[in-house]
Amino acid sequence: MADTIKGLKRTAYCAEFNMNNVGEEITVFGWVQRQRDLGTLIFIDLRDRSGIIQLSFNGDTDPEIFEKAKATRTEWVIAAKGVVAERESKNKEIPTGDIEVMVNDFRIISKAETPPFEVEKSDTVGDDVTLKYRYLELRNERLTKNILMRHNIAKIAREYFYANDFIEIETPMMIKSTPEGARDYVVPSRIHNGKFYALPQSPQIYKQLTMIAGFDRYIQLARCFRDEDLRADRQPEFTQIDLEMSFVECDDIMAMCEGFIHKLMKETIGVDIPEKLPRMTFEEAMNSYGSDKPDTRFGMLIQDISDWADKTDFVVFKSAIADGGSVKAIVAKGGAAAYSRKKIDKLTNHAKGIGAKGLAYIRWADEEPNCSFSKFLKDGELEALIEILGAEKGDVVFIISDKTRKALTIMGALRLLAAKELDIIPENKWNYLWITEMPFFELDEETGEYVAAHHPFTMPLEESIQYLDTDKSKVKAQAFDLVLNGTELSSGSMRITDCALQNKMFELLGMTKEEIDAKFGFLVDAYRYAAPPHGGMGIGLDRLAMLICGADSLRDVVAFPKVQNASELMSGAPSYVDDAQLEELGINLINKES
Repeated sequence: MADTIKGLKRTAYCAEFNMNNVGEEITVFGWVQRQRDLGTLIFIDLRDRSGIIQLSFNGDTDPEIFEKAKATRTEWVIAAKGVVAERESKNKEIPTGDIEVMVNDFRIISKAETPPFEVEKSDTVGDDVTLKYRYLELRNERLTKNILMRHNIAKIAREYFYANDFIEIETPMMIKSTPEGARDYVVPSRIHNGKFYALPQSPQIYKQLTMIAGFDRYIQLARCFRDEDLRADRQPEFTQIDLEMSFVECDDIMAMCEGFIHKLMKETIGVDIPEKLPRMTFEEAMNSYGSDKPDTRFGMLIQDISDWADKTDFVVFKSAIADGGSVKAIVAKGGAAAYSRKKIDKLTNHAKGIGAKGLAYIRWADEEPNCSFSKFLKDGELEALIEILGAEKGDVVFIISDKTRKALTIMGALRLLAAKELDIIPENKWNYLWITEMPFFELDEETGEYVAAHHPFTMPLEESIQYLDTDKSKVKAQAFDLVLNGTELSSGSMRITDCALQNKMFELLGMTKEEIDAKFGFLVDAYRYAAPPHGGMGIGLDRLAMLICGADSLRDVVAFPKVQNASELMSGAPSYVDDAQLEELGINLINKES
């Protein structure tokens, strides 16, 4: 029969003790990380959520306790009481490495079978195993710290926004399906047979309604759901630090967010960032970085060489310009040594894989630069280009020609790839950045039609409204994104509060009056009863935690994540339900997998 913890109360968590506690009697609980039996000495590394402390057993230990320690195995749950002492052989790798606990009361609370992998080495085990036994993997110190960091971020968020007069309001989890850009997860209704709820992609409409209701400042750590393909920085269910504010302008919302980010960075990892974060327009970001979420930790900016290219006889460049496109280049300083011809060929194939027609280059490894298109150049033109670009011996230049937006996007992707391959992206640098003056519409290259770039409640810039019917390319949104080191953390905007303008936006999205009434009638009705000017944003808690923890994937900061096909390996979700449940819901499955 297992021991109990009767009569024992935890003094503190394992990693909270240090040399100041020497001589004190303490009680600790946790899991056995490792047991070392040296014959007359036994050491146990005891682990809890805070870290590890060493338990020590020797010739002075009660024989019964010593035998229990001798029998103990990895991942057993134990309780120990004893006196803190200074270690003879210290371990500088852990915070408690100067001390140990001389045990005088030892209890085995729960025995474990041999686990399918060593918890402390779970990083070396495949996902198919670790995610099946996620509760074991979460005992790994790295993942435990990540989950605790995530908790701390949530705690700081609530403290900050509460202190700034925000009210936490829970919005519904089962809502009406409304178009928000991704597929909804739907929930069938038993009572309303044939009808479905949707899980919210965001609390967007409801948080706007809280502004109309007069609550002024809303905050929620909101669970959101999107049925879309997964990536390393995407999960089907995620959490937003979601906020909305009345009687404000864009600058007010951004300043509120800056205060939170400043407090967060200082209190979590001790980093001071500017109280006012830098800003860059969408066009500036695209033209210099080829991305609306630029990584500004390194240079290698995109340069436009269209004027130079148009004067050459190289038909590839000239035809791109004649079609209304442009020619873009980046200079990888010192990259000639790393980029052999073979590696450039590999990069060219990658560029073609993301839509490029080809990749021109100049590689200056020897006395004379090697140019892939030199035979099409007249005397002096290569030298002129090198001067324009500021290239030097040892550099490599990559050039793309295409439709301007496409050329920029491809070059932006190559810029990031080259920076990673050249290992020039600095670590422990936190480049937050606001992207402003977002385009309201995006041109669909396939259809030639403009489509909305934001949700339909986003307010256009006042000076842009005149172009809604005449030139959608000139319409800018009162919207802004927060970016950190090349990752988008948040999107925000001012909201439309004018009924006529809101209906106009719905119509521009191709919606009929009947569709507007069916999908958004309740919101449009609410505007009839006077809405304050308001706006807000949602900060991705998962992505923020991932970056602060230095993790490679959202899986590392989510307790029970989904895999690529949106399934959860541990529980086996999603799963079939029995026929009786389906019958109650009025659902008949077709093409059911066997």
